[in-house]
Amino acid sequence: MKKLLLIPALAISIISCNSGGGDKKAELDALKKQEAEIKSKIAVLEAELSANDSSLKGIAVAVEQLKLSVFKNYIDVQGRVDADENVALSSEMPGTITKINVNTGDEVRVGQVLAETDAKAISQQISDLQTNMDLVNQIYEKQKNLWEQKIGTEVQYLQAKTNKESLEKKMAAAQEQLRMTKIISPINGTVDAVDIKVGQAVAPGMPAIRVINFSNLKVKADVAETYASKIKKGSEVVVHFPDMNDSIVSKVNFVSRAINPATRTFLVEVLLDNTKEYHPNMVARLNINDYQSSKPEIVIPVRTIQKDENNASFVFVANNGVAKKHIVKLGKQYSGKAEILSGLNENDLLVTLGYDIINEGDAIAYKK
Repeated sequence: MKKLLLIPALAISIISCNSGGGDKKAELDALKKQEAEIKSKIAVLEAELSANDSSLKGIAVAVEQLKLSVFKNYIDVQGRVDADENVALSSEMPGTITKINVNTGDEVRVGQVLAETDAKAISQQISDLQTNMDLVNQIYEKQKNLWEQKIGTEVQYLQAKTNKESLEKKMAAAQEQLRMTKIISPINGTVDAVDIKVGQAVAPGMPAIRVINFSNLKVKADVAETYASKIKKGSEVVVHFPDMNDSIVSKVNFVSRAINPATRTFLVEVLLDNTKEYHPNMVARLNINDYQSSKPEIVIPVRTIQKDENNASFVFVANNGVAKKHIVKLGKQYSGKAEILSGLNENDLLVTLGYDIINEGDAIAYKK
């Protein structure tokens, strides 16, 4: 009766989670956890019922019929959300802020002027240079026409030409100084921070405005060189965001071939879409698949594995009501599961509860 009550409870939980409309991966993880807990309770109740069942003789245990499945191993590393286009802009010339053209959250384009500093002195200099250039250009054109008619000397022509070119270079330098009084966005993106105010004195290198392109965010992580031969571009990866209580399943987009000599690590990257509000420098946990069995095989809970006096790994299997000891050869282990390379077969009845109180040849009581 207790077992029957637990199963509807699981069904109600599943219906409730599905109607919530939350993140499907988080729902799935929660349901799997509930399922494991309920199965454990069911096994205990079955063992208790078996012990009270006069038709069953022996030590009460719980068993699980083994099925073949693909074993996957993951490595866990910490990463961070990063943006390739994340720029902190500052004024290229010392000055006083006279105008701020954007606010936090504004979308900006390449070449857009975000803020300006006082440029009166440079503007006056350009105005004076322009007046001189007008005169020098007129003199140059006259000397050029005269020289083409073989009138005057070559020296007069060359002097006029030199004066013209000299003023053009000065004008170009002044125009560049005028440009440097403006803070200009080098990328398309969103204004993430404005750290200046009108009337504030600024200098080169002083943070003024930050612009981030959120359309190309990625997760970066440093992985120990031990795994350099196991992680490839396209490897499956589960990315967890603890602060958002969110997870995504993706593929490794980039694997660095160079090993950092200081940390003995290499870089991996996973691209993110822009459907969610990820933030640069946000902490992320990456579970990267570095191994997968080539075919379905036996996978059992690690807790059921014991060691004998020869340090050999073994488990108990139910065989016609008798406990049989099976020596097993272990492969990889991950998340409480162990890969069994030999020693067990499909459909064997693995003792999952009570294995620590029985011995080889003991009569055991259980229900399938």
